[in-house]
Amino acid sequence: MVEINKLFIENIDIKLEAEYFIVSSKSDKPTILLLHPHPQFGGNMYNNVISGIFNSLIDNNIPCLRFNFRAVGRSSGNHSNGKGELSDTKACIDFLLDKDKKRRIILCGYSYGAAIGCSTINYKENLIGYISISFPWDFMGIEYKKMAQSRKPKLFIQGNRDTIALYEKFNEHYNYYLEPKEFLIIDGADHFYWGYEKQISEKVLTFYNSLI
Repeated sequence: MVEINKLFIENIDIKLEAEYFIVSSKSDKPTILLLHPHPQFGGNMYNNVISGIFNSLIDNNIPCLRFNFRAVGRSSGNHSNGKGELSDTKACIDFLLDKDKKRRIILCGYSYGAAIGCSTINYKENLIGYISISFPWDFMGIEYKKMAQSRKPKLFIQGNRDTIALYEKFNEHYNYYLEPKEFLIIDGADHFYWGYEKQISEKVLTFYNSLI
């Protein structure tokens, strides 16, 4: 039976609800940190895309951690339109590194979680790359686009029917980023990816394996 550790991660004066799948204390596999969509639009760590990836990682014996941003689920605190959520992400990174100073971490965010997660890529050297699923550049603003710039490996996943993270502007934004980078356009998918969870998870696994 797979054991998933349910815990709370402290971030100054709040606690973040999280689920953590650990492979082995001797394993040097990178850990994937998963970040969910916008809390004020129903996003949480049990979202269909995040859950699809999380379960796929566990099935493939890959260490991973997902958590609820502040004020979501059993996480305390209040929503802060980005600043606090960036702090939450860094607290989870610090938690993982506290367990293993040499741990390598790959960020994987969906929608709002992509904007927040990818924006922490330069926080620590241990962050070796990121996966962005429907990065809402036009919704979040130029600040997050700039913070997500990096020379580390990057994967961008986009649905060609997405009207929130606008597909029509994908190439414009994608071309801004430095190499190495790659993308996957999912034909027929809108912003919510119902029915495309397996395709996303398979691409995440392929990208993960390319980094190890």
